[in-house]
Amino acid sequence: MARDGNAAPPRRDERSEAAWQALLSPEAFHVTRQKGTERAFSSSMCSRFEPGRYACACCGTPLFDADTKFDSGSGWPSFTQALTPDVVAYHADHSHGMTRVETTCNVCDAHLGHVFPDGPAPSGLRYCINALALRKLD
Repeated sequence: MARDGNAAPPRRDERSEAAWQALLSPEAFHVTRQKGTERAFSSSMCSRFEPGRYACACCGTPLFDADTKFDSGSGWPSFTQALTPDVVAYHADHSHGMTRVETTCNVCDAHLGHVFPDGPAPSGLRYCINALALRKLD
């Protein structure tokens, strides 16, 4: 996914680091703007499966639908696909001695988490997303 390039975003939100810091909690800023990771099982969002959509905590772009959410047992909210192909961007991540695919909001570049090829059908993907990077809509 990271090799094929990313779809053009539906729009762009390019606020300054200071603007993001003023908008977000210190924890959400660390995760989304500094590529941090929250502790596994630190959010009740993992076990919530109400209908609705999940948006980027930074810019509000809808990213995932609850219909694609599943319990991966990983300790982070997990989805099988993005809402539309243009809202999530993919980047090769070689940090921490691993090779992974990082996911970011394609509108504001917020770090969301990673995507892995071990999810359920039909996509076979597991979008492992930090709850602090999401805001529940609807």
